[in-house]
Amino acid sequence: ALAAFFLALGASTLAFGQDAPANSGPVSGSWKCVSHGGPNGDTNFTLDLQQDGDKVSGYVDSDMGGMDITSGSFKEDNLEIRLETPQGNYVLTAKLKGGQLEGKVTLDDKDQGNWEGKKSPPAKSN
Repeated sequence: ALAAFFLALGASTLAFGQDAPANSGPVSGSWKCVSHGGPNGDTNFTLDLQQDGDKVSGYVDSDMGGMDITSGSFKEDNLEIRLETPQGNYVLTAKLKGGQLEGKVTLDDKDQGNWEGKKSPPAKSN
């Protein structure tokens, strides 16, 4: 179930790599997200994404832990993020529409529910 995805994040304590490169695409930045359909109800998580052409990298974080994205792509307004965990391979897919992401989560090709995200405004520098 979807909760296992977030438990997998807690079990996968990978360090978040280097400083993020300059934002270069519409999905670059921090996204506040929520998943629906898990046994524990809605689950909040954050995606910190960097886009370079059609490649997407970054980090996913929730209250249960976080991990680096295994691989990702963004083509023709469609985002795909892959997360390889001990519990299996998760894929988050979404369509970028009106500045928001909406899509679904699968685990080893089995539907695990829907998710959506809104981009956080950039941090203001003093």
